[in-house]
Amino acid sequence: MAAAADGFRTLDEKSVVDYIKATPTLHAQLGNQLDGLVVKEVGDGNLNFVYIVVGPAGSLVIKQALPYIRCIGESWPMTKERAYFEALALKEHGRWSPDHVPEVYHFDRPMSLIAMRYLKPPHIILRKGLIAGIEYPLLAQHMSDYMAKTLFFTSLLYHSTLDHRHAVAEFCGNVELCRLTEQVIFSDPYRVAQYNRWTSPYLDHDAEAVREDDTLKIEVAELKSNFCERAQALIHGDLHTGSIMVTGDSTQVIDPEFAFYGPMGFDIGAFLGNLILAFFAQDGHADKGNDRQAYKQWILKTTEETWNLFQKKFISLWDEHKDGNGEAYPVSIYNKPELQLLVQKRYMAGLFHDALGFGAAKMIRRIVGVAHVEDFESIADASKRAYCERRALDFAKMLLKERRRFQSINQVISAIQEIPAC
Repeated sequence: MAAAADGFRTLDEKSVVDYIKATPTLHAQLGNQLDGLVVKEVGDGNLNFVYIVVGPAGSLVIKQALPYIRCIGESWPMTKERAYFEALALKEHGRWSPDHVPEVYHFDRPMSLIAMRYLKPPHIILRKGLIAGIEYPLLAQHMSDYMAKTLFFTSLLYHSTLDHRHAVAEFCGNVELCRLTEQVIFSDPYRVAQYNRWTSPYLDHDAEAVREDDTLKIEVAELKSNFCERAQALIHGDLHTGSIMVTGDSTQVIDPEFAFYGPMGFDIGAFLGNLILAFFAQDGHADKGNDRQAYKQWILKTTEETWNLFQKKFISLWDEHKDGNGEAYPVSIYNKPELQLLVQKRYMAGLFHDALGFGAAKMIRRIVGVAHVEDFESIADASKRAYCERRALDFAKMLLKERRRFQSINQVISAIQEIPAC
């Protein structure tokens, strides 16, 4: 494909090799042995091309953003500049959580292209592991660590207001991806929209009920305001189980192209909400050999541990750096231990309720909105799929509307466990 006026051209498996040969940084990463490179396009997401490149002396991944949404086509244009913000976010989050973010080797802004570390097998997408019923004993530990560090160290608890505003301004340019999030999460599920879909006819009434639920709409409006107006920390912006690659002892967060300075609870809620979706999907994957009951309990235990560990680690970072440059609660003002504890308690309660709200909104949109999850989509029997989806949807609606009555993650888990089996 010929280069556009801005220097952009879409690569394919052959031209990726030519690109690597013309880029010294990438030859070095491949040990300067370019004969026998194997290139495979593996992008199964909604937006981009992703190429795995393996050579005799090294490997890497090349990701290229397209000027439209891949899963829809050219009828839904999308800025290529999202690659710039993804590269920035990978570097910034990698700075604070290097064990859980793949290293960036090269970024080409005109080509909207990022080259980064290849997460070799047996790494798989977490969502696929959850569908397969695989337990990851370190998942809660790793994800709580990633979220605590990336959110704390990019917030006013750590930064001065001057540094924070500069960082916020840098990411303000990621407007199209934020706009997309606003549309598909906070707007489209609550109205008749072109790309909405659900398991019809089974969920026709359920989708209509979402569109007619005034209380739900009022709560979603509040969350949307929070999402649009609150520059709390550098969030990943799309932290679902399809944006995480795992093995038994490794957890790597990928694809932060939706990154911007927004509410911390959006990332936490996205992860927890997707775990809860995986829980509700398990009945659709059960068979005579495995009823998935034990695995469902493991998912709930992981959900509970993730929040509890996150809270503990986040407060620990806050305590450790309370005398630093952070200007949210200067020690010269918040100078009594009991006042510090009161501030932390109020802050974490607000963050918890934000996470529950955003998590519930993410669950709803995955059932009656545009982009669904493989957890449900891979259930071949439509009636069984709809049964699982309805239970998830009903829980998400309750959680969104009643999130403030929950004071701990344990209470949320208990509410899930109390849902009667049908």
